Amino acid sequence: MKIICIGRNYVDHISELNNEKPSEPVIFLKPETAVLPKKTPFYIPDFSQDVHHEVEVLVKICKVGKYISPKFASNYYEEIGLGIDFTARDLQSQLKAKGLPWEKAKAFDHSAIIGSFLSKKSFTSVENINFELRSNGAVVQTGNTSLMLWKIDEIIAYVSQFFTLKKGDVIFTGTPKGVASVKAGDVLEGFIENNQTFKIQVK
Repeated sequence: MKIICIGRNYVDHISELNNEKPSEPVIFLKPETAVLPKKTPFYIPDFSQDVHHEVEVLVKICKVGKYISPKFASNYYEEIGLGIDFTARDLQSQLKAKGLPWEKAKAFDHSAIIGSFLSKKSFTSVENINFELRSNGAVVQTGNTSLMLWKIDEIIAYVSQFFTLKKGDVIFTGTPKGVASVKAGDVLEGFIENNQTFKIQVK
């Protein structure tokens, strides 16, 4: 499987990092080795002093697709989930300043949390899903898919122009505002519409 991530998909998050609003989706990839195994703590890597949590709605692809039309995109996923795109912000800032790729800051081992998935049929609309991240019991990020610059079906159609989507691929759809550093001892919990989809400890 491959992990396809969408950056800068919420206006408030673009503003908090002083980034430019993109004219089309920003895409980057994480390898399969980025997935944190179930029931495993997240260990802050030695190469970063400022790892940020970025909670995101996930889409799991259910069949092969290429050059997918937006009107048919809903046929290519049946489940919605929640996860974290861990980002070594200090390293990313250094790379961005030099005009270099972000992979070292975004795609390192265990930088992707993939929680449990829910049937999309359990939601009235995938364009109106509430989600949040709690750190040590306190809500630190909240979002709703209605606030995405590019909605889920638009993302699938756009991404499929460049990458063949295969069964089991996961798309991270972007993070809302509220990203912040994690520290050893933190307990992070993700919720979609009050359904807990993951709980991990930071070490």
